[in-house]
Amino acid sequence: MIDWISSFLQQTGYVGLALLMLAENVFPPIPSELIMPLAGFSAARGDLNLPLVIIAGTIGSVAGALLWYYAARALGSQRLKHFAARRGRWLTLEPRQIDHASTWFLRHSGKSVFFGRLVPGVRTLISVPAGIAEMSLGRFLTYSTLGSAVWTSFLGVSGFMLQGQYEKASAWLDPVSNGVVVLLVIFYLYRVVTFKPREI
Repeated sequence: MIDWISSFLQQTGYVGLALLMLAENVFPPIPSELIMPLAGFSAARGDLNLPLVIIAGTIGSVAGALLWYYAARALGSQRLKHFAARRGRWLTLEPRQIDHASTWFLRHSGKSVFFGRLVPGVRTLISVPAGIAEMSLGRFLTYSTLGSAVWTSFLGVSGFMLQGQYEKASAWLDPVSNGVVVLLVIFYLYRVVTFKPREI
């Protein structure tokens, strides 16, 4: 995987980096924890420029987030509530809770999107409530870009500083990311099993 990403970046440069980060946000076949440190290492070797690496990674990351945002916005809260009324267990939500969740999200939307973009496993998902709650595109782009820039900068600089030892970064970043995802899956399964809609 590392060799393939390195080869792909050498052939495609910043455009390929942006595309990889977009794909990672839409459907994460390759984690950003591997993509960005490798791009940072390429910058350390002189093949790429570190600031442009961070910019390209951020652009791709935000583009992927926008796809989920627009998909959720097109779905809308009414359709989601209709689905929750029929299959609420799988959403672990009742229709009435969707309105409460949207109200809460809009109250904390900026912080939710910014910090959500920094958490593995949540980075992509945070775009969905933003779209459902119809958070303004300007606010979503602002906070999503800021959060994405912090994350891609951290990973890119790590790869740049570690240079040939970037495997060490992925050695501890991957388990942390996987651990967060596993905890989210366990929490979801717990919610599904214990879900009891309130009787009206």
